[in-house]
Order: sequence, then structure tokens, then C-alpha cells
Amino acid sequence: MTAEMFSALMALVTQVQAYLAAGGLVFARIGPLFALVPAFGERVVPARIRLIAALATTVVIAPAVVDLLPVPRANPVSVALFLGSESLIGLILGMALRLMVMVLQMAGTKAAQATSLAQAFGGAGVDPQPAISQVLVMAGLCAAAMAGLPERLVQYLVLSYDLFPPGQWPSPSALAQWGVAQVSHAFALAFSLAAPFVIGAGLYNLALGVINRAMPQLMVAFVGAPALTLGGLILLLLAAPVMLRFWLPAFLTVLTDPLSIAP
Repeated sequence: MTAEMFSALMALVTQVQAYLAAGGLVFARIGPLFALVPAFGERVVPARIRLIAALATTVVIAPAVVDLLPVPRANPVSVALFLGSESLIGLILGMALRLMVMVLQMAGTKAAQATSLAQAFGGAGVDPQPAISQVLVMAGLCAAAMAGLPERLVQYLVLSYDLFPPGQWPSPSALAQWGVAQVSHAFALAFSLAAPFVIGAGLYNLALGVINRAMPQLMVAFVGAPALTLGGLILLLLAAPVMLRFWLPAFLTVLTDPLSIAP
């Protein structure tokens, strides 16, 4: 009886070790991603919270992808190469999502510079940036969370094992082309979101030049600066919901297919 119990216990220990090893291989991809993923990867979130969230996500994802994991060879070089490729893939997946958050930061910076609000409350957050950027980023993160970010993030990670087979290094040329396309798309989308502020500032400066030409003695800069600030705040109130309405589908598109370029 004791021998049977010992055999069953050893079998259980072997099975638990296999599950822990598989969880460690899955965590090699999830850990780097949670350093960059929106909401969970923000610098204001404590590292312990990020670690717990990454471990909880690993527990959820591991049963779904454990059959896709190859059995690494029992030598340190093979294990190190496998962990290196998985960590690189996790960074790629996290950067694809982080770029979409940077879109709101860049759009807010462009809007603030156009409306002379670039320095107001610039150091309020961990990363010094204009207040408009802070407002847009926080609103975007809230919208993403309300759209089901945790559930979509799990689907995103499970899908990644089909897009990036575990243990295989991504092609450097394809990765470079993808990175250039993602960055160019991020800048284009940020400029599109900030277009109302840029156009409004252009019309304001044009009108200011006409008034200054007609009345050279009037200090139009001192008269128009408060109007520009008030107009920028009113425009932010009207344009922010529209900006988020365009940004959120692009963000969800990246969650659905990180290799594509969101429309």
C-alpha cells in the first residue's frame, strides 16, 4: 500500500513539475508584455501588481496553449534561446499596444502646442507631458478597460501563439518592416486626431495677422492669447469624445491582429 501511495505521489509530483515548467515557458512571453501593455503596464502601477496580473494571466492562458509548446532540449543553450525568443515576442506584442497609447500622447502634445497649453500642468504625471495628453491617455485607458481589455488581452495572447510559433525567432527583415509601418501609422493617426486643434490654431493666427495689419497700434497678441486658451479648452470638450471614438476601434484592431495596420 505504501509503495502504491509513493508511486502515485511521485506521478503527481512529476505532473506538477511539468505544469510548472509549461507555465514558466508561457510566462516568458507574458512577463515582458505586461511591462508595456496599457493600463497594467503604466509606470504608476506598482511592480507587484503587474507581477500578480502577469501570473494570473499565465494561469488562464497556459491550459489553452500548453499543447503548442515544443519540448526544449535539456541543455542550457536551447532553454536560453527559447526564453530569449519568447521574451522578444512578448516585447513585440507589448510595443504594438504601447504605440496606440503613445498616439494619444502625441495627439495631446500637438493639440497643446497649437493652443498654447503645452506647459500647463506639464509635470503632473510620472512622465512630464501636457495636461491635454494626460486627459486623453486616461480617457483612452478607461475606454479600453470598459471595452473589455482583460478578456481581449487573453484572446490577444492566445492568438499570438498562432502568429508567432513558440521557440521560433521572428524574421529581422519582416520585424523591421512591421516596426516602421506601425510607427508611421501611429504618427499619422496622432496628427489626424489633433487636426481640429491644428486647423483652429491656423485660422486663429491668420485672423490675428489680419487684425494686426488693420490696427497696428493694438497689441493683438495680448488680447488674443486668452481667447486662444478658452477656444482650445472648448474645442477639447467638443473634440475629445470624437477623438476617442476614432482611437478605440484602431486600438481594438491591434488587439485582434497585431500584425495588421489599423485603419
